[in-house]
Amino acid sequence: MTQDASATGAPRLTSLSHGGGCGCKIAPGVLADLLARFTPAQAFPGLMVGTETADDAAVYRLNDEQALIATTDFFMPIVDDPYDFGRIAATNALSDVYAMGGTPIMALAIVGMPINVLPREVIAEILRGGQDVCAQAGIPVAGGHTIDSVEPIYGLAAMGLVHPDRVKRNADARAGDVLILSKPLGVGILSAALKKGQLDAAGYAAMIDSTTRLNTPGPALAALPGVHAITDVTGFGLLGHALEMSRGAKLRARLRWSALPWLPQVQALAQAGMITGASGRNWASYGAAVALGAAVDEVARAMLTDPQTSGGLLVACDRETADAALQVLAVQGFTQAAIVGEMSAGEPGVEVG
Repeated sequence: MTQDASATGAPRLTSLSHGGGCGCKIAPGVLADLLARFTPAQAFPGLMVGTETADDAAVYRLNDEQALIATTDFFMPIVDDPYDFGRIAATNALSDVYAMGGTPIMALAIVGMPINVLPREVIAEILRGGQDVCAQAGIPVAGGHTIDSVEPIYGLAAMGLVHPDRVKRNADARAGDVLILSKPLGVGILSAALKKGQLDAAGYAAMIDSTTRLNTPGPALAALPGVHAITDVTGFGLLGHALEMSRGAKLRARLRWSALPWLPQVQALAQAGMITGASGRNWASYGAAVALGAAVDEVARAMLTDPQTSGGLLVACDRETADAALQVLAVQGFTQAAIVGEMSAGEPGVEVG
């Protein structure tokens, strides 16, 4: 395991926040209520993607060849190592650009730190982690904004470009599409174990490898004619983001429990009670729209609602394109990508069997 902030005499990063990673998100039910009270003042013809379907990023058409993708994402620490925290937060923020089918071009840093609590070298390591991920993505951190805050917060405002014809919304799945998940699940459970001192070095390494893996296949997937919708799986868990896809397309999503890929140790840790509070909040927000099969017990339900930080892409494509999509993912190192379900006609909602 890498060195954490406490090696400098500073407190553990995770001890300074009430939540961590995408588990910090406002619960989906509360967010839906807030957005229901928000009414745009006027229509903007160039706005291709806004708040209508809870998509990953906003998209604005610039001309016939280019559309601008804009997104922001930030959270409190999910790990204690400051460099890893910066890497995870930056990877997570850039994921929204890739999920729209685009390529990042620039980022701005969002930084809130308890200046009188954390040494400057710890904060600098967080920023270095984010900058290194952006360099890996081929983009600059061109500026940003900082505040002195009670809890440590880091993330990015990210911008990208995509051809208007290749924008992949989360709402455009079609009946008969299969669902492909690009990364294994269980980040929230591993992070809960870490915070309780129950995650070993191998589990930590698996979590870092997953959460710092950029979702770079997004543009290549968007270029496949049979790919209809893409989203990334983050704080609302697999069920929550599949439900957003279902509601947007006005179709029913069916997931196969036996087909879902998991990070190492997740099942055992979940059985041992390493569950985040966000998992319960997620279920309370959208559980009424989910039908669980007999094989899905209470622990399995918690795994399905587990908040994913810097999670994988959920891709809806026709069956004829599935092999090509899996090949795109495999070539870029997403070797655990799998077909995990399908979309069908029916009342919007999610079934797990």
